[in-house]
Amino acid sequence: MYVIVGLGNPGKKYDLTRHNVGFEAIDRLSRQFNISVNKIKHKALIGEGTIGGEKVVLVKPQTYMNLSGETVMGICKFYQLPIENLIVIYDDVDTDFAKIRIRKKGSAGTHNGMRSIIYLIQKDDFPRIRIGIGKSSHLQLADYVLQRFSKDEMIEINETINKAAEAAVSIIEFGADFAMNQFNG
Repeated sequence: MYVIVGLGNPGKKYDLTRHNVGFEAIDRLSRQFNISVNKIKHKALIGEGTIGGEKVVLVKPQTYMNLSGETVMGICKFYQLPIENLIVIYDDVDTDFAKIRIRKKGSAGTHNGMRSIIYLIQKDDFPRIRIGIGKSSHLQLADYVLQRFSKDEMIEINETINKAAEAAVSIIEFGADFAMNQFNG
């Protein structure tokens, strides 16, 4: 069994912002594999289904980003999930715009949602898919990540969100090393 968590902030106010690309990736997986993400459990919207012959739980935490670890910790305990079967998809200002970066483990970097997860589950050795949103030279970090994409950026980031969803499927079907070779670079 795998749990795929897409990070974002709940509510219409945050739809299509840079910080919510993780939610968008979950929505793509939901549509592609016909998994309704509409049950409220563990402070999240979740949906259960199958991807690549494996049982999968898709998760969109409904806490704000900085408290994402509460959801992830609750789900990991409830399902007694092996940590390597947790996949987290999130935005990253330290990755070039519209690029993805897959890692099998590592620090949270500057991302508060990942800091919350790592702090509460006390582990960092789970696969993560970072979606590059770039940096702003003139906006504060908080203002930048809560900003919506321009029309031109949306075209490019949509393709990247699709790749991030494909990468999650690749991790499930072939493993993190294979996915890293396929999608990093």
